[in-house]
Amino acid sequence: MYYSDEIIEEVRSRNDIVDVISGYVKLQKKGSSYFGLCPFHNEKSPSFSVSREKQMYYCFGCGAGGNVFTFIMEYENFTFVEALKMLAERAGIDLPEAEYSQEAKAKADLRMQLLEINKLAAKYYYAQLKSEHGQQAYRYLKDRELSDETIVAFGLGYSNKYSDDLYRYLKMKGYSDTLLQQAGLITIDERNGVYDKFWNRVMFPIMDVNNKVIGFGGRVMGDAKPKYLNSPETPIFDKSRNLYGLNRARTSRKPYFLICEGYMDVISLHQAGFSNAVASLGTALTAGHAQLIKRYVNEVYLTYDSDEAGTKAALRAVPILKEAGITAKVIRMDPYKDPDEFIKHLGAQAFEERIQKARNGFLFSLEVLERSYDMNSPEGKTEFIREAARRLGQFEEEIERNNYIEAVAGIYHTGYEELRKLVAKMAIQSGLAAPVKKPLTAQGKDHMREDGNMTSQKLLLTWLIEDESLFEQIGRYIQPGDFTTELYHTVAELLYEQHDAGEVNPARIMNHFTDEEEHRQVAALFHTKIRELTTKEEQEKALKETIIRVKQHSVEYATQHLAPTDIGGLQRLMEEKKALQDLSRLHISIN
Repeated sequence: MYYSDEIIEEVRSRNDIVDVISGYVKLQKKGSSYFGLCPFHNEKSPSFSVSREKQMYYCFGCGAGGNVFTFIMEYENFTFVEALKMLAERAGIDLPEAEYSQEAKAKADLRMQLLEINKLAAKYYYAQLKSEHGQQAYRYLKDRELSDETIVAFGLGYSNKYSDDLYRYLKMKGYSDTLLQQAGLITIDERNGVYDKFWNRVMFPIMDVNNKVIGFGGRVMGDAKPKYLNSPETPIFDKSRNLYGLNRARTSRKPYFLICEGYMDVISLHQAGFSNAVASLGTALTAGHAQLIKRYVNEVYLTYDSDEAGTKAALRAVPILKEAGITAKVIRMDPYKDPDEFIKHLGAQAFEERIQKARNGFLFSLEVLERSYDMNSPEGKTEFIREAARRLGQFEEEIERNNYIEAVAGIYHTGYEELRKLVAKMAIQSGLAAPVKKPLTAQGKDHMREDGNMTSQKLLLTWLIEDESLFEQIGRYIQPGDFTTELYHTVAELLYEQHDAGEVNPARIMNHFTDEEEHRQVAALFHTKIRELTTKEEQEKALKETIIRVKQHSVEYATQHLAPTDIGGLQRLMEEKKALQDLSRLHISIN
């Protein structure tokens, strides 16, 4: 899909970033900028900055940043085009028909059709629940103590006992068998012909974060198997990257999520006031789930079933969450099986108390580990401590590892120093100990230098954006072609073009990047902090050194990639090398 640069810029310029973000975040003016609590991570002191002058935002805590499009993409989980359309509507701008590539148009059309089919199916299932045919399903939900308000809020429904009921309805709407199969709503085989994927089941619509129905879960009415059935993978439904209830939980603004196993657990918790509950969709928690969760919170509470399967699921989830930078705690459900049963018997207050008493994920794993050892015998306890020490050795950060060693030593009445030594010994035996630092190899030096080069390019772009007067001095020696990192090269080209046209506008530069990750990188680029330098002389010296490093790397890069037959390129390279020598005598003046 393509919209012209002019249209994109008109939409951006007609949506003042302070006004837009103020609708989501309480902002307070401090100096030339506005500050508030970052909506993308949990914080107590405002580090979220919004600049009306630059029409950009940046969080100095988590690094989130960009222009008004980026904010809507991040906050609403929109694509660039969805953010563009929303902001265009806000500003009263009629967007022209977008231009598509043939492939993109086909993909977008299919997605739109599948979403429309699922929406119709959800409405049909809800109507069936309220009909005479759905009395059993409705009674089931009421017996589970769900209110009518909750049933409506989650769009619960019923798939009729007739195995082609939905199929016939959607065919009347004009949809082909191919589309209905792609939506995951029908099955086609030679023996039985065409029949509904779901029949005689209580239906749970699965929604994405934008409240669009992307799939379904169904609980059978009777003894048929499987008890729960989910939609298959489709072009709009990937169960490893979606969470049930996330469309509601993401707006709760609580600093953590409650992760459950099933639909009813999520619904019961929401009805009880715990609006931050989510569940994986018939599959174990994946790295994709963890990355999705990380976008909203840094802490989760696992409320899996109290049986063996639930315990194993919690143990699998803890390291996955840790890898994503999420702290995991485990809530005990005993003496009840799951949150749904717990809430029904003991109520919301008792559940809140369980949240407060939740166990640290790692310590919970040791509690489970205890069951495999005879802790009353010296031999059994010794073997347990050895295994605990091996696991403690897996903490890479020394401070974190030592804190856990201290905690484990206290819980299991073991000397801290003795346990620390055992952890070190087990780490060596397991091959987990950190290797002895060796002198940097040539390869290592090159890698570090490359990182330094990228930093220098970032800093130089930051300087140019902050002080346009430097263009006249820097432009004699540094051009966009000197920025060898692809992203920085693109930004430099746009920045130099803007300067030549008489207006440097970082927010407009970001219009050229539609990918969310690129938005983050460019935003971070525009907010790279220049090292605090106290005097003007220090600033000028640092800037000069940065210019020389960028130019030096540019010459080295050009030398390595010069074709032997490129005589013109060789001549330009000789001129560049001479310019590099002149740079040593350069004096940069910062106003």
